[in-house]
Amino acid sequence: MNLLIFISSLSSGGAERVTANLATHWDGKGWQLTVVTLSDAESDFYQLPASVRRIGLGLLRESPNVGFGLVNALRRIVALRRVLQEIRPDVALAMMDKNNILLALAAAGLPGIVRIGSERTHPPQYPLGRMWEWLRRQTYRELDGVVALTEESAAWLRRHTSARRVPVIPNAVPYPLPTHAPYLEPPARSREGERLLLAVGRLVDEKRFDLLIAAFQELAARFPRWRLIILGEGPLRGVLMQQIAAAGLTERVALPGRAGNVGEWYAAADLYVMSSRFEGFPNTLAEAMAHGLPAVSFDCDTGPRDIIRHEVDGLLVPPGDVDALARALARLMADDALRQRYAARAVEVRERFSMGRIAGMWERLFMDLTQIKGRG
Repeated sequence: MNLLIFISSLSSGGAERVTANLATHWDGKGWQLTVVTLSDAESDFYQLPASVRRIGLGLLRESPNVGFGLVNALRRIVALRRVLQEIRPDVALAMMDKNNILLALAAAGLPGIVRIGSERTHPPQYPLGRMWEWLRRQTYRELDGVVALTEESAAWLRRHTSARRVPVIPNAVPYPLPTHAPYLEPPARSREGERLLLAVGRLVDEKRFDLLIAAFQELAARFPRWRLIILGEGPLRGVLMQQIAAAGLTERVALPGRAGNVGEWYAAADLYVMSSRFEGFPNTLAEAMAHGLPAVSFDCDTGPRDIIRHEVDGLLVPPGDVDALARALARLMADDALRQRYAARAVEVRERFSMGRIAGMWERLFMDLTQIKGRG
């Protein structure tokens, strides 16, 4: 199989991690892999095997206005088309909404290439703007398939775009997680009975770490041996640090930054929490559970309810409800036996979303669409 994967960058994000994991898996099967990004390759956070061809277009720049945006998009389409003409992949797979559109336009009229888009968030929760939304509605018919992460997202795509086929393929959960730079040492237990509540994600508005800090503030006095660590980096660091200081929690809540050894942090924690306003299919939630962590999450659109089995391996609470989040956390923080019972079931995500199982779903899709295109 000659496969090309197109994504904006290989920075520290969920879709980027999925891309690196899948590329590594298929490279191990002897496939011919090319990963193309709009960014330069020098900015990569996730690393690929040396045998994977890496092409950075150097076109990941902001568009200050609509006119510049159109010119920028045209440059990206032309550059991607040249790569497609050179590589001539059997399958070209785009990761993320705007890249799906760019692939549909860049591959127009090129014979023999199966073109697949992949939505990595729940579309209505992440509007693209008037021009890009119109392009999504019109261009998705040019793709042989558009993959959704959940049935809810697939239903939205069928209603609101011209996509012809919308299969559902969730993210895989690699276990154990690979380690790469930057390395951050997980916290040592400074006293007997100390416990760690962990959250992982970019410090951005959609993760709603402000609500998590507010919920922990309600619990701090009642659970003096628990600490909260939010692992990640982003533009809201200063705002969140101010909130932590105002709550008097500087000794109890930490924002250590971004870690390439996140698996070691999962292993060091006792409980995982997700406070997102929306998700696509949250990798960190599944990864934490694969490492044996029970989890509490807002039941946001989409993903948490597809991963957590409520009252089996974790708890789901109404989205945005700080008091409900605090009550669910308190229930598990107070009960070691319940945490252990949920943890014993949480590890089942290793099989439910194993790399072999999820990659197999992709491979069957590639085969089916290749056969359909061949008959056409």
